[in-house]
Amino acid sequence: MTELTDRQKIILSLIVHEHTRTAQPVASKTLITVYNLKISSATARNEMNSLTELGYLRQPHTSAGRVPTEEGYRFFVSNLVRNTALPPSTRNTIAHQFYQSRKGLEHWLPLAASVLANQAQAVSIVTAPHSEKIAFKHLELIATRATQVLMVMVLVGGEIQQHVLSLDGVRSQEQLSQIAARVNQVCTNASLEQIQALSPTSDPLVNQVLAAVIDQLKLAGELVTGELYLDGITHMLTEPGFIDQNESSLLRLLEERPLLDDLISRTVMTEEIGGVQVLIGGENSWQELQNCSVILTRYGVADQISGALGILGPIRMPYGQTISTVRYVAELMSGLVYDNLIN
Repeated sequence: MTELTDRQKIILSLIVHEHTRTAQPVASKTLITVYNLKISSATARNEMNSLTELGYLRQPHTSAGRVPTEEGYRFFVSNLVRNTALPPSTRNTIAHQFYQSRKGLEHWLPLAASVLANQAQAVSIVTAPHSEKIAFKHLELIATRATQVLMVMVLVGGEIQQHVLSLDGVRSQEQLSQIAARVNQVCTNASLEQIQALSPTSDPLVNQVLAAVIDQLKLAGELVTGELYLDGITHMLTEPGFIDQNESSLLRLLEERPLLDDLISRTVMTEEIGGVQVLIGGENSWQELQNCSVILTRYGVADQISGALGILGPIRMPYGQTISTVRYVAELMSGLVYDNLIN
């Protein structure tokens, strides 16, 4: 691939910034006027023509200015985006929201989704942290109605599994709490294999609960990621020019969990914790994302428990700021997961 000159890099970077700001094609006169470039319009046009021939820009109409192509955005993200730190005021605002929140992953996860969506004005994607080594930590049995009982199982690392059990008769909450205590006594910190090796008890109900625990541990072991949290879909549906072209494919992607699982498992979940991946235009793998970009990172504690979080938005997005926001929220979440793990 032809190496870009320093001037071509500057012009490409400015066109990306201006198109992100206005959603309009960028003309040579605009570049010179807005960014006070010390070159002539003819020189700017020649450089833009060269960038177009190289595949980094395109001209929507004969008389229009230029807009970045997918390749142009990829080059920009890979070579020209600076590691922009979030302003201290933004960092403080985000951190304050987390530390004012009630403790527990069940509160932090939807908060992370909300913070990301509001900061980026795009769709946020957050998955609950998933244990790499599945082990039982704690069980609660909660009476609901008639013979149905809600089983809430917490795994080592904080991941929560919920399942409704149907018993052969009505049990009081006191009886259910006693059964849960017996299960906790023999299962705390035990792996699936260790629980499977336990001998049956003389109480059929305890055996039923243990069987349900084993089933839920098996299901947890098959998952790639934990529970999914989305926020900010309305931001994308109000994006200029986006709703007519992409609404159905975007909604399909967000509604069908296997598609998002495939996206996350094949990208960020194979990376080190803290590493950021930027996918532009679906990268020829996800047709639903052909006019979108996704910024994802992995958070958690290495070799123990991790999840993914990020932003899905239009290709025309402020990459530097969005990457910094994703990275900062991931750092906060990693710290919270670590604290939850050791406590």
